[in-house]
Amino acid sequence: MPPTSPLRLASSLFEASFASRPAAGASAPGRVNLLGEHTDYNGGPVLPFALPQRTVVLAGPGEGWQAVSGVDSAVVSFDPTAAPEGRWTDYLAGVIRVLDGMRAAPPGGRIAVASTVPAGAGLSSSAALSVAAARAVSHLAGRRLSREALVEVAFHAEHDVVGVQCGRMDQMIVVHAAARHAALIETAEGSVTPIPFDQPVLVFETGVAHRLADGEYNRRRGECRAALAACRVAGVEAVDLAGVPESELERLRAAMPAVLHRRLTHVVRESARTRAAAMALSVRDYPKFGEYLVEGHRSIRDDFESSCGEADRLVESAMRHGAWGARLTGAGWGGAVLVMAPPDRLASLTSGVSADFRREVGRGPTVWTARASGGVRGERAG
Repeated sequence: MPPTSPLRLASSLFEASFASRPAAGASAPGRVNLLGEHTDYNGGPVLPFALPQRTVVLAGPGEGWQAVSGVDSAVVSFDPTAAPEGRWTDYLAGVIRVLDGMRAAPPGGRIAVASTVPAGAGLSSSAALSVAAARAVSHLAGRRLSREALVEVAFHAEHDVVGVQCGRMDQMIVVHAAARHAALIETAEGSVTPIPFDQPVLVFETGVAHRLADGEYNRRRGECRAALAACRVAGVEAVDLAGVPESELERLRAAMPAVLHRRLTHVVRESARTRAAAMALSVRDYPKFGEYLVEGHRSIRDDFESSCGEADRLVESAMRHGAWGARLTGAGWGGAVLVMAPPDRLASLTSGVSADFRREVGRGPTVWTARASGGVRGERAG
């Protein structure tokens, strides 16, 4: 095992910080969402895959709750019953609070966390932390939760305790991911369909961090709820916004403010686009799939207004340098751009896009290659 692995780092942190060995451990991956942005909480499909980068959580018994992270190695105490404080431990507190409601949490414990999932890059570092913590802490209490239960614990921790009005996409892919596969997740029914996917994907970090608990994400959720209400007043009885027929879009233009109609248009067309993209991916029609990526980026830029200038530049540059497709991935307002291109163009594309970005923005982007990896797993503690 390489010395820089998150498991090795978490083990060293635990022993150095608490002078003992952990009793339970788990790791969970970050994720890239290929297509289906802001559709998960609107009852639509998503098409993510899990990254090889992982977050490791090791846990051991203790009085009260203490945690240490590889970011700064400082031991912090926290109270799972207290209100969120805007710290990374809020996610641990949320998980413990939800587990405690299920009688699946010990009365106290010590936790060490190490991760290679980039934070603030739209790659679901929070879901990786929450899912890994849910498995490790429940094992510390002697409980073995099902995959479905892990999804629910992590979702409710982030949604109900931390206050991010997220859907379940991130938690579902982090738990259910399979190596060399993406997953078409139909969020309205909870189905997960594996899609073979073994192509390399370039990930360009914009360098613009985002915080989902901040206002824009929650504002978009409110706008989507308002758009659905307007659809129902206009006689469209859809359960979710993604269920509004595309044929009704033009008629509904007059039924709501223009900004709400743009949100509706994105969700409806992104849902159709995601299902079509999954079909293209399943038959390895990568050029067609790339067209859907670009369409998806234009939609989150123009209709959902959740892109940023750095992401737009990266997408435009990638297409100039021969990519099949590219788009901002994650909730938006910063994060990372995914790029799919013929394997023989990856090196030249990386060089060209990096040079463009440096010239236009004044700094080089962080870029790396990802392939679809597996989901949450136990890690040997101690």
